[in-house]
Amino acid sequence: MSREDPSRTEKATAKRVKKARDEGSVARSGEVSTVVVLLTAVIAMRYMGGFYYKNFSEIFNWFFVEGLTQELNQQTVYSMFLWSMLKMALLILPFMCLIALAAYTNIRLQIGKLWVFKFKWDRINFNIAAALKKLMISPDALVRLLRSVIQAVIVGFAPYLVIRQEMPNLMPLFHQNVMGITSYMLLVAYKMFCYALVPMILMAIADLWWTRYRYNDNLMMTKSEVKDELRQAEGDPEVKAKQLRKFYEFMTNLINKNVPRADVVITNPTHYAVALRYDLSEAPAPMVLAKGVDHLAKKIRELAIEHDIPIQENPPLAQALYKQVEVGETIPEEMYQAVAAILARLAKFKSRKG
Repeated sequence: MSREDPSRTEKATAKRVKKARDEGSVARSGEVSTVVVLLTAVIAMRYMGGFYYKNFSEIFNWFFVEGLTQELNQQTVYSMFLWSMLKMALLILPFMCLIALAAYTNIRLQIGKLWVFKFKWDRINFNIAAALKKLMISPDALVRLLRSVIQAVIVGFAPYLVIRQEMPNLMPLFHQNVMGITSYMLLVAYKMFCYALVPMILMAIADLWWTRYRYNDNLMMTKSEVKDELRQAEGDPEVKAKQLRKFYEFMTNLINKNVPRADVVITNPTHYAVALRYDLSEAPAPMVLAKGVDHLAKKIRELAIEHDIPIQENPPLAQALYKQVEVGETIPEEMYQAVAAILARLAKFKSRKG
């Protein structure tokens, strides 16, 4: 049941969900996206550390050792600029490509394939007071506030916890060289980041559940809305009834016109009725003049009795003729023998044979 509207007790239909997706409304957790990007960055830095160390060492060595021995002029400065830009691009591009791939994969896994480029001016709310009121009292706003507070506590507590554990290791740094101190600081920073990342992953999982729950809750429909959508999908009952009446009127007129011309009526005996006519001057094979089920089948039988047209009961043949042959078409070749056996017993065709 929807928390904001108690009357919305029905789950959203597939049509409602599709309409929301087409308008760009999807269940996407921003926290999951943030954690995925940060986790990808940590893993990339962890396994690409040697690559970055090698390249940065080459850059610093060139600028502070080899570069100092070169004469500075327009050509050498330009060459230094191109070389440094190429090196920086080689350092940045792999890292950024991994981040972009992780972000794209995360979005695709959360919302699937969806491209929406729409901007609606009517969604802009110029009522600042109403917007602030909605922002302050909505459950989503409270959840965001609580989430931000927890994140701030985690980000502040993780460094404290790590530094407290590393206190015994700080004094020996006095005897370390620059490389040793730098390595230690990077290691501690990595440890801090991992400490903060673990609870952030748990929060992202909770946020993903909450986002999807609120999304489905906001799409809940009332029973009246479900009925209206079902009516639109199936068609208005009044329109369908009118179309059905017109169909019966058309078929009744066709039956009244064609059945008196038939040579035989084959029945099921009550559910199906098919009127056949065989005249070589009209068609090379027997032709279906009229057919019907239930009410229309009864009408065909009544007209057959009224005009003294023979009625033959043959359920399999009656059903096959009704399902396979349309009005005005000749019977297929596989039915020749069965229909010929019936026509041969009729007085009209017996007299022709004699």
